[in-house]
Amino acid sequence: MRLAVSILAAFVGLLPQSALNAPFPTATAPASTVSTAGSGRSALIHQRLTEANQWRDHIMVVAHRAGWKEDGVPVRAENSFAAIDHAVEIGVEMVEMDVRRSQDGVLVVMHDATLERTTSCSGAVEDMPLPTLRTCRLVVEGQRRLTDESVFTLEDAMRHARGRILINIDNKLEPEALVEVAELARRLEMADGILLKMAVWNAERLQLARDIRRAIGPEIAFMPILADDAVKEADFIDRTEASLSAPAAELIHWYRDAAQPLTTDGGALLSARARAAAIRNDTHLWVNTYPITDRPEGMVAGGRGDYLAMASGRPEDVYGFFIDRGVTIIQTDEPAALIGWLDAQGLRRSYDLTN
Repeated sequence: MRLAVSILAAFVGLLPQSALNAPFPTATAPASTVSTAGSGRSALIHQRLTEANQWRDHIMVVAHRAGWKEDGVPVRAENSFAAIDHAVEIGVEMVEMDVRRSQDGVLVVMHDATLERTTSCSGAVEDMPLPTLRTCRLVVEGQRRLTDESVFTLEDAMRHARGRILINIDNKLEPEALVEVAELARRLEMADGILLKMAVWNAERLQLARDIRRAIGPEIAFMPILADDAVKEADFIDRTEASLSAPAAELIHWYRDAAQPLTTDGGALLSARARAAAIRNDTHLWVNTYPITDRPEGMVAGGRGDYLAMASGRPEDVYGFFIDRGVTIIQTDEPAALIGWLDAQGLRRSYDLTN
């Protein structure tokens, strides 16, 4: 059994049943106000993340796989230092990075279970020790252009991003591995530098999320991923946000058939009651507009994806549509174009104003 699972089991075993059923307590002081070494700009971003109701006139942008595309074409290696640096340069709030484990148990940054698509190596990530993985050069997908970067650890990524931008962890491992990620963040004094998440679709899964939330601690941001093939009731959305003290809720509005019409209302997750619950819980609503390979465009956003916004020249029918329904965080493959459009609409507020 992995260390994270043991830690979680031990932690939960010490709690009385009444504590497990109680809402998760908030920290005595907001995590964004706690002084941590190297916080810098990331502390200001964390403040906006954890104070949703104060910043609903500012749309936060998350760069999918750290920001690897422009106009639909890969121009940087995904999950790379170059992508992080570019995201910081253009003002992105968070980079999404994928986490797996090497053969010798180290958390590494890699989207796929295998290395062929994104590196110069081949084989399964979990079959290779870290020293071998570090010999694998990152490539720009499509061009197969080798970069100067090699596979790196999550700790490497966190140190590189530290103080400049938040990391949104897309955990490709067991949910309990989030406890290990949280411990790493604390060791690096980066509790305000990451956002953890896991999918929640029923009461049993919510209880697991509550247990993990307790194990990682209140100072680290943690949110549910809610998909509308399973989550349809506003009461469950409300209960999930409240019991996790979630600063955001990542919403998946499925669009599995390209022949169906684009969503006209955002589905159950963006209903009037769901939006009211988000305001009551001081929670951001988050949508993903990036494409998924070999799937209908906008598959996780009711058909309203980046391609429709950019290539078809209809950003108001994508980003504007969701913003009108209360969304304040958008994860995209086109962060530069999205920020440009948001600026033109007056939907971004300078971080300089908070200094």
